[in-house]
Amino acid sequence: MAEMNDFNAGIIEEFRTNHGKVGGNFDGAPMVLITTTGAKSGQKRTNPLVSQPVGDVIYIFASKGGAPSNPDWYYNLLAHPEVEVEFGDDTFSAVASTVEGPERDRIYAKQVEVFPGFGDYEKATDRVIPVVELRRTS
Repeated sequence: MAEMNDFNAGIIEEFRTNHGKVGGNFDGAPMVLITTTGAKSGQKRTNPLVSQPVGDVIYIFASKGGAPSNPDWYYNLLAHPEVEVEFGDDTFSAVASTVEGPERDRIYAKQVEVFPGFGDYEKATDRVIPVVELRRTS
């Protein structure tokens, strides 16, 4: 877990230094930072994610690289749907909600079309990877 935290810390720093742009495997991807409130701890946690911005809404994906369980940040959002979002140079509050059914499938398929790795994540797990809508509130 410490390795992932170090990896994320480097991405977060690069994101904030370069106005939301991150290189390497994430070069050209629409990155977003979300700061959630821990479901159990109540502590604030920031995670970098590849997103799908559509108008005033940003979609994020609880892929966890195709792992058998959802990422911790997803459970945090279920417990505390109010989230801070950083996208480019913009920071704002949003409310998170899980998208389900055909709408979820459509949004996820579009993500796979743009970023084929998300298709690999889907094939690697038996769970349905949650799609989360972030709707701006401030």
